Amino acid sequence: MSSDKFLRGAMILTLAGLMVKVIGSVNRILLSRLLGGEGIGLYQMAYPVYLLLLAISAAGIPVAISIIVAGFLAQKDYANVRQVFRVSLRLMACVGAVLAVCLVLAAGWLVDAGVITDARAYYSLIALTPAIFFATILASFRGYFQGHQLMTPPAVSQIVEQFIRVVTMVVLAYVLLPYGLEYAAAGAAFGAVPGSLTGLVVMGCFYRYYRKQWQAAASTEQAPAAELVRSSALIKRLLLLALPVSCANILVPVTSSIDVLLVPGRLIDSGLSVEQATAQFGYLAGMAQPLLLMATIPTMSLATSLVPAVSEAFALNKWQIIEQKAATAMKLCCLITVPASVGMWVLAEPISRLLYGTAKAGVAIMHSAPAICLLGLQQVTTGMLQGMGHTNLPMLNMLIGIAAKLVAVCQLTNAEYGIAGAAWATNINFGVTALLNIIALYKLSIRFSWLSIAKIIAAAAVMGAVAVEAHTLLGGASPALATIAAMLAAGISYIILLPLLGVLNRQELRQLPVVKRFFK
Repeated sequence: MSSDKFLRGAMILTLAGLMVKVIGSVNRILLSRLLGGEGIGLYQMAYPVYLLLLAISAAGIPVAISIIVAGFLAQKDYANVRQVFRVSLRLMACVGAVLAVCLVLAAGWLVDAGVITDARAYYSLIALTPAIFFATILASFRGYFQGHQLMTPPAVSQIVEQFIRVVTMVVLAYVLLPYGLEYAAAGAAFGAVPGSLTGLVVMGCFYRYYRKQWQAAASTEQAPAAELVRSSALIKRLLLLALPVSCANILVPVTSSIDVLLVPGRLIDSGLSVEQATAQFGYLAGMAQPLLLMATIPTMSLATSLVPAVSEAFALNKWQIIEQKAATAMKLCCLITVPASVGMWVLAEPISRLLYGTAKAGVAIMHSAPAICLLGLQQVTTGMLQGMGHTNLPMLNMLIGIAAKLVAVCQLTNAEYGIAGAAWATNINFGVTALLNIIALYKLSIRFSWLSIAKIIAAAAVMGAVAVEAHTLLGGASPALATIAAMLAAGISYIILLPLLGVLNRQELRQLPVVKRFFK
C-alpha cells in the first residue's frame, strides 16, 4: 500500500459520514415522536423532490470539479485552478437559482396534478426552495477542496450542516405544531436552509484560510505561464464530466423504486397476504438495507478520495501510480467489506434481535449481506474510472445492472425464495455493475492482486466460523451479550489472521493513517 493523502482523506470522510448518520438517526427519532406518522408523511412527500433536484444540480459537479482541479494542480497550473473555481461557482449559482425558481413555480402544479397526493405538503415544498440554491453552490466548494485532496473542510461542513439542520428542524417543528401539521412539517423541511447556508459559511471560512497557502504555492511553484482556459470550454468540460455522474445518482432512487413497485406485488402473487408482503418488504427495505448503506460508508469515502488522487496521476500520465492507487483502494475495500459481509451473513438473526428486537428480519439481513462487498466494489471501481475521466462508463454499467435487477426481481421473488430472492436481485445488481467496472479497468490496463483478495476471503471465512462458535458457546447468556461477544471474537481473530496469512505486512501497516503510530 502507498502512504497517500487519499487514505487519510478517506478516513476523514468516513468519520464524518458516520457522524452525519448518527445525527440523522437522532433526528428521525425526534421528528417521528413529534410529528407522528401523518406529519412525517407530509415531510417525506416533499423531501424526495428536493433530493431529485439536488441530484440533477449538485451530485456530479463535485466529482467534475475535483477531476479538473486535480489535473491542473498536477501540472502546477494554479491560474487555471482558480479559473475552474470562478467559473464553477458562477455556473452553480445560476443553476441553483434556476432550479429554486422552478420549484416555486412547479410546487402548485405538483399538488394539482396529483404527483404530491396531499395538498398540505405544498408548504414543505416551498420551504425547501432556498436550500436548493445554497446546497448547489456548496457543491462547487466541496469539489474544489476535494480536487486539492483536502477532505477535512468538506467533512467538517457536512457535520456542521447536518447538526444545524437537525436542530432547526426539531425546533421549528415544535414551535409550529400548534398551528397545524402542515406548518410543522414545513418547519422541519425548512431546516435544510440554515443547514446548507451554515455549511456554505464554513466552507467559505476554510477557503479564506487555505487561499493564502495556495497563493504562496503559486508564487513559488507556478509552471510557465499557460493560457487561461475559456469559460465556455470549462463549462462544457464540467457538464460532460458531471452529467453522467448526476444521471447515475438519479438512477439510485430508480433502483430503489424497483423494489417498491415490484417486490410487494410479487410476494402477494406468491401466496402471501397484503399484510405479510408489507412486513417482508419492511424487513428488507427498512431493516436490512440501512445496515448495508451504513457498512459501505468507508468505501464511499474511499471512492470520493480516490477520484482526485487518480486524476492527478492521470494528468501526468503516470500509469504505475494509477495502478498502485487502484490496487491499494481495492485491497482496502475488500479488507473492510468482505468481513462485514461474512459477519452479517453468519450473525444475521442475532443482529436482527439486537438491533430491531425481532428475529424475523434475519432472512432479509442474511441474504443482503453479499451486497456490502459488491456495492463496495462498485463504489471503488467507479471512483477509479471517474478519476481517469471516464464518468460515462459507471453510468452505463449501472444501467445494465438495473436491467439485470429488474429481471432478477421478476424471476427470484416467488413462492420458493420469497424475500431472499428480492435480496439476491439487489446482489445481482451491484455484482453486475462492479464486474463491468472491473472489466473496463482491465481494458485500461489496471490490474489487481487477486491472491491478496483470496487471502482476505480466507481470513473472513475463518472469522465467520469463530463468530458462529463464539455465539453458540455463549448462547445460554444474554442474547445481546452473546452477539456482541461473538462480534468481538470475530474481529480479533480477523485482525490476527491478516498478518499471519501475509495480507498485511509491517511496512503496509506503517503507511495507514492512525495505525502507523503503533509501528514506528
